[in-house]
Amino acid sequence: MNEKIYDEHAKTVYYFLLSLCHNPHTAQDLTQETFLRAYQSMNRFDGSCKLSVWLCQIAKHLWYQYLEKHKHEALKTQEDTAELTLDTETQVFAKYELIQVLKELHNLPEQMREVLYIKMSSELTFREIGEILGKSENWARVTYFRGKEKIMKGLMKNE
Repeated sequence: MNEKIYDEHAKTVYYFLLSLCHNPHTAQDLTQETFLRAYQSMNRFDGSCKLSVWLCQIAKHLWYQYLEKHKHEALKTQEDTAELTLDTETQVFAKYELIQVLKELHNLPEQMREVLYIKMSSELTFREIGEILGKSENWARVTYFRGKEKIMKGLMKNE
């Protein structure tokens, strides 16, 4: 695995992992581990999907392994993951809205939540998201839009 591949795909893998773990240090560690594993198994990459999709699949498996080893660390409060510097009333209101959106997002079923996190934090297409999660492009697209609808309904209900 050369430096060019790392430079082109590290950001995508990092943000994908960050969307799963909500911890920059863990995401960085897992990103490094992803590229190490990819380097070790490069001979198994058959080109049937984009390289970024293959790397995110490796990252996803590493995340699941991490969860098994560190179950207590994987559960972070929203305050830990969405801390903002507040210095104006507008920022206070924006933080309140962000917290409400994150609460609604947290209440979604796991796969729906995962699709929304991936789409919001990366530039991956619905086809790539579907490939990462072992589903179709259409499934990823429908799941994303249904998740957005549920969040909007939850926000309207809370007003």
